[in-house]
Amino acid sequence: MTIHEIQNNIVKEFEQFADWEEKYKYIIGLGKTLAPIDPSIRTDKYKLSGCQSQVWINAKLEEGKIIFEADSDASIVKGLVALLIRIYSNHTPDEILSSRPEFIKKIGIDNHLSPTRKNGLGAMMKQIQMYAVAFKALANKK
Repeated sequence: MTIHEIQNNIVKEFEQFADWEEKYKYIIGLGKTLAPIDPSIRTDKYKLSGCQSQVWINAKLEEGKIIFEADSDASIVKGLVALLIRIYSNHTPDEILSSRPEFIKKIGIDNHLSPTRKNGLGAMMKQIQMYAVAFKALANKK
């Protein structure tokens, strides 16, 4: 499934909820589905700056596709990073770099996050793109 198709599916999922309280519960539930990360990832090396909450993101390249893993100490933020991982994990660096997070505006979450959470979401997205840039550069050296 393409990144665009995954984002469209997420938009459809959010359309089934009548209000933002239900949407937030759904986001929190998504965070609970994240696979546990190795404690060695919960270090400053993988910790994002720019987030009010603590967020850790790691990535590895397997068969040309980036696999992301992440965690957060805040339930809503953990759900947001789970959404990003769902969209961008298992895709090539080029696919990630050529796809924008359109779902953010389409589901309206950009209007329902506090400024600090919105900055954190931007920092998470930037980190995902930085991993894609780094893995693309490594692949081009080969």
